[in-house]
Amino acid sequence: MSSILILNAQVVNEGKIQVADILVKDGFIDQIGTNLSGISADKTIDATGKYLLPGVIDDQVHFREPGLTHKACIHSEARAGVAGGVTTFMEMPNTVPNALTQELLQDKYDIAARTSLANYSFYMGASNDNIEEVLKTNIQNICGIKVFMGSSTGNMLVDNEKTLTNIFSNSPTLIATHCEDEATVRANSALYKEKYGDNPHPRVHPEIRNVEACIKSSSMAIELAQQHGARLHILHITTGEETHLFRNDIPLKDKKITSEVCVHHLWFDARDYETLGNQIKCNPAVKADGHKQQLLAALLDDRIDVIATDHAPHTWEEKQNPYWSSPSGLPLVQHPLQLMLEFYKEGKISLEKIAEKMSHAVADCFQISKRGYIREGYWADLVLVDLNDEVTVSKENVLYQCGWSPLEGTTLRSKVTHTIVSGHLAYENGAFDESKTGQRLLFER
Repeated sequence: MSSILILNAQVVNEGKIQVADILVKDGFIDQIGTNLSGISADKTIDATGKYLLPGVIDDQVHFREPGLTHKACIHSEARAGVAGGVTTFMEMPNTVPNALTQELLQDKYDIAARTSLANYSFYMGASNDNIEEVLKTNIQNICGIKVFMGSSTGNMLVDNEKTLTNIFSNSPTLIATHCEDEATVRANSALYKEKYGDNPHPRVHPEIRNVEACIKSSSMAIELAQQHGARLHILHITTGEETHLFRNDIPLKDKKITSEVCVHHLWFDARDYETLGNQIKCNPAVKADGHKQQLLAALLDDRIDVIATDHAPHTWEEKQNPYWSSPSGLPLVQHPLQLMLEFYKEGKISLEKIAEKMSHAVADCFQISKRGYIREGYWADLVLVDLNDEVTVSKENVLYQCGWSPLEGTTLRSKVTHTIVSGHLAYENGAFDESKTGQRLLFER
């Protein structure tokens, strides 16, 4: 359908909530007004009593395609995201093979163009020996360069000092880093293997991948960025200590060093290993209680700039392996908005701040063209939510290919009713329209 008319929505946008009508036409927001009900459209949505937010832009996901499609694929995970109001994703390069050449990167774009219900972009991967490929990257149509400064899922650790200097001094665009000090993690792992043997309880995870490993690596990344004038974005901050590395005394558009927090690091803490075990094993680790409160405080005062998921699915069988061989990562892309709306219902964050940190700030941080805001002339990426409905997460309503969620049994007191992706009504009350795929992101740099 080429036109959609949304009537009487509580529009959450740019620090305000106002009742408005919105006309979507040929992919874009055509009009925003208070009396558009007389306009004829292919589809009319009565949004009375519901809240309309800009679609969530998730700057960190692992959708596993190509090479690991027994866990997930771009089609399945983008679809799950759309059901949760995620209209746009940026996907990581540690697929198989790793996206370390322009050709392998293009392969992923080609798959998404055919199969992704959501809008998409992909990071170019950096390794210890592909700087020439990294420097070929076209900064107008790629979200950024990904550097694993601590090893995680895959084999993309960049620990060569000369290589890091080369990347930070020459990168043509934003560098997104996974920051955990590898030497610290390896030393801790050796100690815990000696102490606990082959199958310790997952509660040891935040002790092995500890605060020291995070702060040491994040500090190093910031030092490199400052030394070389690089544009640095540190992913998935997990410790209160790290929040003090970042500034909030200048606007986001003027920052050269930015940071992200993920929903699971705000939601879970180390006590949850007792019931969830390896389900919440991820890198960096979910830390002790106290850190998530400091992360939320840093998010609210703008030391932390954006919210993401780091959606990283594995099969249920893989997660049942003993601690050392159970892979790190958990599936999250279907519920990040509803999780943040739980914090809203608890009085911990405003709707306006949710829209800012999940949409506006992500668009600003990555310089995305014409997305992230509800503005005339912008792409229509929109999510409509009912704050008076609820859903209990279960295996029956989880849409991930892996078929499970660490949130099973949790009742979320809001519901996504409609998701519009680049002007296409992709999801409505549990039903998908997959007749159109999402768009590749473009960037204004």
